[in-house]
Amino acid sequence: MLSKCQMIQSWISLLLQFLHKPRLTFCLVINLESLRCMWNLQGTPQVNYTFYSRFVSRTICAEYLSENGTRIGCTLPYITQQRFDSFYTKLWDGNKADPPLDRVPEVKHDLKGKVKLNPPTNLTVMNGSDLNLWFYWNQTITYCVESEVRIRKNNNSWEVSPIYSGPQSYCQNLPSSTARYELQVRIRFNNFCGQSEFWSDWSDPVVWGFNNTTGKAAGYMVYTEFMQKEIVLTGCEFFPFSQYQILKMRIKIILIPPLPKPALNSPDVEVSSIWSLIPAILQFSIFLYLNHVLHWSKPEGEKCIFATSQNASLSELCWYDGGLF
Repeated sequence: MLSKCQMIQSWISLLLQFLHKPRLTFCLVINLESLRCMWNLQGTPQVNYTFYSRFVSRTICAEYLSENGTRIGCTLPYITQQRFDSFYTKLWDGNKADPPLDRVPEVKHDLKGKVKLNPPTNLTVMNGSDLNLWFYWNQTITYCVESEVRIRKNNNSWEVSPIYSGPQSYCQNLPSSTARYELQVRIRFNNFCGQSEFWSDWSDPVVWGFNNTTGKAAGYMVYTEFMQKEIVLTGCEFFPFSQYQILKMRIKIILIPPLPKPALNSPDVEVSSIWSLIPAILQFSIFLYLNHVLHWSKPEGEKCIFATSQNASLSELCWYDGGLF
């Protein structure tokens, strides 16, 4: 017969087992590739449990997850669309304190919203033709997925963009050439395919701009390319004016009295009307272009081009073999 001390020890042992016995088994579908169930949410259990589960027929776990030699979870294979079916689990340690296996109650799991996708990978950044920054990434699942982007400038606080479903890209409008941008993205299933309660982890960051110390080195190269484009575009804008400054001392304009107004039935009326509507700066740009063509083609003898100005006078611009004079 047990003494009072032994009875107290027995009750304490049973109480400790009850307190450490996991009451919750949490199951999560990982990237639609596997199903993971854990029972250590209340701490590491004191015994090695045997895990049973079923969608239809009950099976025993074949791949346990352990911590310091104690089973804390199980990884199961996943078949497409299984998350929309009911899933049942039970834990059993087989000691005398537990009832027989058939009398252990099953726990029902709804897996539709219990999906966690892998984070996006291969984040890249480039400057678009519109001079905006474009970020791109890859993800293993592309359908029914919504994205959330966070970006920060010069190590300031993160700014989180609104959640959106669409292309695997993000645009930062008109970035500052003296700032540093860092971006991360995460994804989950949207409500069209059974919205997930869990976001993926944040992706590795990608960095663009000055002081690029934590991101990819490509950021500075992209910035250099961006500055080169700005210089080229600026040069193109001022090219006609620079050409004018270079050539104006070589241009000889021979003024010719204004021509009589052509008859209404003249075929030149329509052409003259159209030409008079062209701004003076555009007329001059056309002139420079023609000068460039004729100069490099090195015409023989004298060639002339006549252009009607907005006041209907005619200027004669003459070339010789040596170019404009």
